[in-house]
Amino acid sequence: MVRGILISVLLLGMVLTVTAQQKANYELAEKFRNLSFGHLSKFSLDMYPRYINNSDRFWFDFTTEEGKSFYYVDPVKGVKRLLFENEDVARQASEITRVAYHARELEISGLKFSPDGKTITFRLDTLHCEYHLETKKLKRIARPEQADGERYSWMVIAPDSSCILYAKEHNLYMKGIPEKGKDTTETQLTVDGELYFSYAKDGSQTGDGEQESKVRWFKNSKKAYIVRYDSRRVEELFLVDVLSKSRPVLKRYKYDMAGAKEISQPELVIVDVEKRQVVKVKADKWQDQEIQVVYAAEKGDRIYFERYKRTMDQVELCVADTETGEVKVLIHEEDRPFVDYQMKNITFLHDGDDILYRSERTGWGHYYHYDGNGVLKNVITAGDWVAGTIISVDTLRREVYFYGYGREKGVDPYYSLIYRAHIDKGNVKLLGGENARHRAFFSPTHRYFVDIYATVSDEPEILLRDRKGKVMMELAKPDLRRLYEMGWRAPERFTVKAADGMTDLYGIMWKPADFNPDKKYPIISSVYPGPFFEYVNTTFSLDDGYNTELAQLGFIVVAMGHRGGSPLRGKFYHRYGYGNLRDYPLADDKYAIEQLADRYSFIDASRVGIYGHSGGGFMSVAAICTYPDFYTAAVSSAGNHDNRIYNSGWVETHHGVKETRRGMEPEKKQKRKSGGWERLRPAHEMIDVQMMREKEFEYTVSVPINQALAENLKGHLLLVTGDMDDNVHPAHTLRMADALIKARKNFDMYVLPGCNHGFGNAGRFFEYQLWHHFAKYLLGDDSAGYQTDLDYFMKR
Repeated sequence: MVRGILISVLLLGMVLTVTAQQKANYELAEKFRNLSFGHLSKFSLDMYPRYINNSDRFWFDFTTEEGKSFYYVDPVKGVKRLLFENEDVARQASEITRVAYHARELEISGLKFSPDGKTITFRLDTLHCEYHLETKKLKRIARPEQADGERYSWMVIAPDSSCILYAKEHNLYMKGIPEKGKDTTETQLTVDGELYFSYAKDGSQTGDGEQESKVRWFKNSKKAYIVRYDSRRVEELFLVDVLSKSRPVLKRYKYDMAGAKEISQPELVIVDVEKRQVVKVKADKWQDQEIQVVYAAEKGDRIYFERYKRTMDQVELCVADTETGEVKVLIHEEDRPFVDYQMKNITFLHDGDDILYRSERTGWGHYYHYDGNGVLKNVITAGDWVAGTIISVDTLRREVYFYGYGREKGVDPYYSLIYRAHIDKGNVKLLGGENARHRAFFSPTHRYFVDIYATVSDEPEILLRDRKGKVMMELAKPDLRRLYEMGWRAPERFTVKAADGMTDLYGIMWKPADFNPDKKYPIISSVYPGPFFEYVNTTFSLDDGYNTELAQLGFIVVAMGHRGGSPLRGKFYHRYGYGNLRDYPLADDKYAIEQLADRYSFIDASRVGIYGHSGGGFMSVAAICTYPDFYTAAVSSAGNHDNRIYNSGWVETHHGVKETRRGMEPEKKQKRKSGGWERLRPAHEMIDVQMMREKEFEYTVSVPINQALAENLKGHLLLVTGDMDDNVHPAHTLRMADALIKARKNFDMYVLPGCNHGFGNAGRFFEYQLWHHFAKYLLGDDSAGYQTDLDYFMKR
């Protein structure tokens, strides 16, 4: 009897072991990995209309299994037809060059219509052609003269093509263009440029050769402007290029770090190329402020810019006189706890007489109409919804077209719908309200527009509409036959509640192509917490990062927004994570997965994974260490685990920075003690001493870091970083590794040689490690660990 019980127990154990160990379907994952890189990636999912000679007519190209076709559309006549027959063009081109051309895949570029619309010119491979649309005759033409913008592509060419601007030895230079009959003598325009306070695009480069500059022209070609940054006192970061051909090379670069005493200081400079004069705009107001030029007047007499306080809770729209540098404040905004700089939008009409200004002053992003003196004339949009990016402005009808979010009942608040409003009267109108993400391309007359809309599971509709939103015709249909034959399964949109039990969160779920609802699948959360954008797709795509492929291994993969992630939901939602940069999305992610597991029997909540890149890598480690009994495995790539050493703009804006008025007493004591401490410093540092004395505030950042959670780790963690990442320095990952080692925790880590923040050529290696890690710890399949060849399972 005892022997029988023992045998039964052993058999039960074997059954449980077999159940727990599932084989990862690497072959299926690799099959769907090719969606983003194989021939299906060539097929069109949308299109871009090229309007002809400032009219309503346009042409576009579209690729299906039948090849690339070129279409002509005349909305007024309701006509859509092929621009030409590919076979006809290929045959005539072959007669000219005696070279064979693939009619289904013509390599055509630079297509342009003649002013009368009767002929088109284009380049076919190396052949420059003219094609008559009525006679259908193709002929060779001389190579068009290279445009000045192409000839001097890396330099900054004047709008009238008279001269070019460039940097040399960190100063600004100009010379005329000989093709325009101008003097080509090199003229130096500035004398105060130097290393790390340069007029060059890259102010860290040494040498006396010509360099690209960030300078920009006014439309009158008489003046130019540039915002240059003084980084001389900013501390450096260092990387070692171990793959350098000779020996490892040190890379050093300036980096504005969170809470740093010295950060880069902007200076707005106007250059009068006719008078050879330089005017520095008197833009200073706040210590360590940021400056962004938003509009340059056509006559060159005014320039508009915004200046942001370092605490990012105040911003001013200003206008400066380009002759004197004097500044006038037009609009002053205070927005607590921070200004949403990501969706900030200012549009200037009639050379600054009308200003369309976007603000979240009511808690929702909306547009306000100001005159050129900064006087509010009227509110254009209002309500508990978000007005997003301006698509186009019809200045004749005084109407503005823009994307809106969350206005219509029953429509996903992340879907962009198309709206029209009158600049002076408001009166918002919806133009087509399908529950999907829309993109619009308006004709120059604004009588028609192309509307492309889709969801993650509904393939794109590509339509022509009139200005009221009425559908005129379907323009194209994506060719997805082969995709469905492969067994591709579209991801599914879902809604759950946040951890507060009230706020809706929206996400996407990917299932394997061989999904069986009677099976139990581990679940993996693909995360990026924001806080300025949620990387959760809202439209149809074959390239969704790693999620489709990862699901094929035998997982349910989800991606969702979290409170604090997106400005598309309004100010309250967006600012939720302020002051809590590490922890704010964690409870929402956990509770969302718990709801999905309760809702769907095929989800196994005892096997939960999480992964992400950059901010998602930061979140992945925080999640597995904060909820060690919930998350089983995590992969963290390029994570900013220690925000004390991340950039000032991101950390200080979204977590907060403390501004403290400086006291002068410590400096006085130091001077008395040293007996004249200035004399101990070299003469070239005297300016720095003066600058330190003039600093009114000190800034400090106290931000939670992932290292503090290291001792909580119970699950299986993989850390990955590139050793040349100059955005999220590899020190973030190494500091996390150090904390784990000191806490006596087991983990895996890869340092990818020569890789920056995006991992570049090592991306495929990383993806396979991502697959293997979750296969081992969520499926119990460690077979990949025994193979030297990464492609072993794909070659079988």
